[in-house]
Amino acid sequence: MTSSSDPQSKLNSMRATKRAVGKWRSWETTEGAIRAPHRSMMKALGLSDKDIEAPFVGIASTHNEVTPCNAGIEALVEEVKRGIFAAEGTPFTFGTITVSDAISMGTEGMRGSLVSREVIADSIETVCFAERYDGVVAVAGCDKSLPGSMMAMARLDIPSVFIYGGSIMPGSWRGEDIQIQNVFEAVGEYQAGQLDEEELYQIESHACPGPGACGGMFTANTMASIGEALGLSLPGAASESNVDQRKAASSRAAGHAVMNLLRKNIRPSDILTRKAFENAVTVVVAMGGSTNTTLHLPAIAHEAGVELTLKDIHEISLRTPLIADMKPGGKYVMLDLDRAGGIPVVMKRLLDAGLLHGDCMTVTGKTVAENLAGVVVGEPNDVLYSIEDPISETGGLVTLFGNLAPDGCVLKVAGHQFGQKFGGPARVFDGEEGVMEALQKRDIKDGDAIVIRYEGPKGGPGMREMLAVTAAIVGQGLGEKVLLMTDGRFSGASHGSMIGHIGPEAAVGGPIAAIEDGDQIEVDLDNFELNIKISDDELAARLAKWQPKPPPYTKGVLSKYIKLVHPASTGAITG
Repeated sequence: MTSSSDPQSKLNSMRATKRAVGKWRSWETTEGAIRAPHRSMMKALGLSDKDIEAPFVGIASTHNEVTPCNAGIEALVEEVKRGIFAAEGTPFTFGTITVSDAISMGTEGMRGSLVSREVIADSIETVCFAERYDGVVAVAGCDKSLPGSMMAMARLDIPSVFIYGGSIMPGSWRGEDIQIQNVFEAVGEYQAGQLDEEELYQIESHACPGPGACGGMFTANTMASIGEALGLSLPGAASESNVDQRKAASSRAAGHAVMNLLRKNIRPSDILTRKAFENAVTVVVAMGGSTNTTLHLPAIAHEAGVELTLKDIHEISLRTPLIADMKPGGKYVMLDLDRAGGIPVVMKRLLDAGLLHGDCMTVTGKTVAENLAGVVVGEPNDVLYSIEDPISETGGLVTLFGNLAPDGCVLKVAGHQFGQKFGGPARVFDGEEGVMEALQKRDIKDGDAIVIRYEGPKGGPGMREMLAVTAAIVGQGLGEKVLLMTDGRFSGASHGSMIGHIGPEAAVGGPIAAIEDGDQIEVDLDNFELNIKISDDELAARLAKWQPKPPPYTKGVLSKYIKLVHPASTGAITG
C-alpha cells in the first residue's frame, strides 16, 4: 500500500491539481517519467508540450470514396479540428468503415450493411477506449454510420458531439428536382415500358449532382434528425446540406461544443435519458421518418441503458401528428425543410404543443427548451404544417402484432391512405431475388400479398434493404395495389403498402415461415394486427413440420453476425 507521504503520490497529487480541466482520462498516457515513450510518440505527430497537456478529443471520421454520402466529410473534419484547437483542446482524427446501401442494394453485398453499424460502433469505441481520449466528435454521412456513431457515444459515455455530414442537393431533369428515389423507381417504369433506355439514362445521370446523403426523409436524414432531437447534435445542423457553408461553420462550432462539455463534464448519460428518446421518436414520426428508426433508435437506447420498445414507438406515433410533407411519402426533401427552418422549427412546434420534454440536456450545455427559446415558428406552409391542421392526426410509423408477428412488425403509413383492413392471397418467396424475377416477368398482380422471408437479421443475414424491389413495384404502378411483407427491412426511400421487420423471423421458426402460396393475409389497422387467416391448430401443425435452413455463411464476419445478432424487435443488436 502506497503511503500518502510517498514522493510519487505527492507528485501525482500536484499533477492532478495542475491538470487541464477536462483531461479526464488522457492523463493516463501523458503524465510522469514512465510516460516519456508515450509523449515521444505524440511528439512524432507534431504535438507540442502544450498540446500534450490539453484534453484529448478523438474525431471519428467516416470520410471515404465508397459513397457520395461520405465523400464530403474530410473538409468538415478539418473544421472540427480548428474548433477544438481554438478551444484549447488537442484533436486526433481516426477513420472507420462505411457501406453504401444504395450501391450494394439488390446484391448479396447488401447483407453487409446492417453489419457495418456494429463494426462502426465497435471501432469508435475501441479507439477511444484504447487511446484514453477524453471526448469524441463523430462525423458521419450514410445510413449506418450515424446510428453506429451514436451507439459508440452511448457506450463510451465520454463528452461527445455528433455531426451529420449533410444531405445531397437535388438533381434536375426536365425542369424538375429529382433524386436517387427517382432513379430506382425509373427502373420499374422502364420494366413496365413507360420509359425508354435513353430516358432512364438521363435520369440516372442527373439525379445525384454531388456529395451528401440521399435528400428525402430517408434513413440518413431520419437519423440526423434523431441526433438533433436527442440532443447529441447542435441545433439546426441536421438539415444543412453538405455543400452549404453553414455546415463548415457548425462543424467548427462542434469542436468548441465538445470542449465546453469536457469542462462541464456533461456526458451522453446526462443527455440520453428516457425523455430524450421519447423526444426523438416524437420528432421522427412527426416527419414521416424511416422504418429503420425502429432498429436504430432502440439500439442506441440499449447502449444508453434505456429500454425503448416497438410498442413505445407505436404509442408515441398515435399521439403525434404528422406535420412534415417529406419524401418518400410526401413531396419535399431536406433542403426544403431547411429553408422552412429545419429541425428547430419542427421541435418548437411540438414543444409548444406539449409533445416534447423541454427539460432534456443537450450538447450545447443547455436544455431543449433553452435551445428553442428564440426559434421563430412562422406560418404553416406546404413543407411544414401546423399542429392544429396537420397532414394527419397520427404519426408516420405504426407497429402491428397478430398471429404472423407475435414480436411485432413495422408499417410506414405516412403519405398513404390505407383502408382499415386490407390484404390478399400470399405469393411466397424465400429471398428478394425471386420477387425481382417475378417483377421483370410482370408476374405480380393487383391484390397480391407478397411475402419475402429468410431475410431477417439471422436468416439474411443482415436484413437486406429492399429498395430495388419496392421501387420496381411503385414504378410498375403497383405501389398501392399489392401488399409487401417481410422479415427483412426497407430503405427509408421505400414507400407503398409495405410491412417489415416481422418477428420472429423465418430463420428461427417464426410464423412467417409457415405461410403457403394462396393463404389469405390480412392487415387490420383497427386493431393493429397482421394475421394469416388459418386456424391456430393449422398454423401450429405447419410450424411443427418446419425445419431450419443451414446457415448461409459459415465463416467470416457474416458467420459471426449470425451467431451474435438479436431479433429486429430489440434493434438487431449484437451485444
